Amino acid sequence: MEIKLPILIAFHRHIYDGDWHFSCGTKEYKVLMEQFHHVSAAFLELEKGYQEAIEDITKRMGAGMAKFICKEVETIDDYDEYCHYAAGLVGLGLSKIFITSELEMLTPDWKHISNSTGLFLQKTNIIKDYLEDINEIPKSRMFWPREIWGKYVDKLEDFKKEENSTKAVQCLNEMVTNALIHVEDCLKSLASLRDPAIFQSCAIPQIVAIGTLALCYNNVQVFGGVVRLRRGLIAKIIDRTKTMDDVYGVFYDFSCMLQSKVDKNDPNAMKTLNRLETIKKVCRENGVLHKRKTYVKDDAQSKIVMFVLLLAIVVMYLKANQCK
Repeated sequence: MEIKLPILIAFHRHIYDGDWHFSCGTKEYKVLMEQFHHVSAAFLELEKGYQEAIEDITKRMGAGMAKFICKEVETIDDYDEYCHYAAGLVGLGLSKIFITSELEMLTPDWKHISNSTGLFLQKTNIIKDYLEDINEIPKSRMFWPREIWGKYVDKLEDFKKEENSTKAVQCLNEMVTNALIHVEDCLKSLASLRDPAIFQSCAIPQIVAIGTLALCYNNVQVFGGVVRLRRGLIAKIIDRTKTMDDVYGVFYDFSCMLQSKVDKNDPNAMKTLNRLETIKKVCRENGVLHKRKTYVKDDAQSKIVMFVLLLAIVVMYLKANQCK
């Protein structure tokens, strides 16, 4: 702590120093910190407006990370605050950069919705990375708020035990339901973007996030391994995400997928269903849903086609053997 805190608090000044570096971490993190002069060199080539935006966010993020080295995530307010420092500030910083570039314009609520887009992404990562974070060496990283998980177990790591699988899934579902709070703001933020390249670069992570939540919901595998979207589906998302109608369509599809997994006996079932209905309503009222290709249904159809093809091959093989 005595080493980390001063560095985090001063990090916004280190980015101006081409000679600064620090040996710490492992693998890619170690390379990054030992060769930090490459980051500084790239930063110093940017125009002043971009530098000021990055410095401001780096300063605020460093102070926030320093705060949470000394503080556990106890309440939902703590959870939102941590996610603000970790990713909400990234949303605010990107918005500032887009404005500086003059490719985008500010909306009256830009700070709120920019922060929400970051919180949505960060909460999705925290949910799907439960096992990786809890198994972190030398010390577990625990970002799930005690206010939520404390309803189900005495220790967050207890969710790894098979005998707690029912409680683990119920807690997971509550975490997903909490993340869904931010979806309306995410859609509003994306709808405000004008530049096609900026729009696509912001839309794809948001779509992957709602898809990941749909996979994680009610899925005990989150506590035993990695749950993520298939690369083929992500490639399809990248290829098809061109307009806001595409975004409304895929958010609608994944909301339907998630809705189909809700167990009426889940403690938060009604809250989850209400949030999903709100998201679907926004998508229906703003998007032209009947004119686009689906993601989720296409995926199911491709599995059916593969099954039929495999069945046909088996039948042909058996017939060939009978003729011998």
